[in-house]
Amino acid sequence: MTRIDVVLDYKLWKKQFKNPEKYIRKKLLKLNRLKLLKNKSKNYTVFLTNNKKMKELNKKFRNKNKPTDVLSFPFNEKIKNKKNLYLGDIAISYEILKKRSKKSNFFMEFDKLWIHGYLHLLGYNHKKNKDFKKMKKLEDLILNKFYKKN
Repeated sequence: MTRIDVVLDYKLWKKQFKNPEKYIRKKLLKLNRLKLLKNKSKNYTVFLTNNKKMKELNKKFRNKNKPTDVLSFPFNEKIKNKKNLYLGDIAISYEILKKRSKKSNFFMEFDKLWIHGYLHLLGYNHKKNKDFKKMKKLEDLILNKFYKKN
């Protein structure tokens, strides 16, 4: 089973979510059915913050002096035989998400961001075009699973 911890760093997130951890856990149940989480439990943290903090993180870790929508910080230690595996951290900016969601849906845009970050924690990237296509295909598969009409 996958465990997620949510750190709320910016109060406006509470206007959208009463309980962001519970929301993501429900989505994880659907994600678990896709068999992406084979064998071991995987744990990670989602840091819900604002543009100011995202700009600081982006500058410190990527040398880019601007806010961004989502950042992933994989915990790169290889642990083969442990039952619980800590994948790393995902940070998401409220302001960028809120602005994007004016043209669509806040929760759908949120899901796009945390799934994108989660896939980075699992080792996916989009540096090369073929990697981008592979990652995008997986993101779309997951989001379709989330929003499929039953």
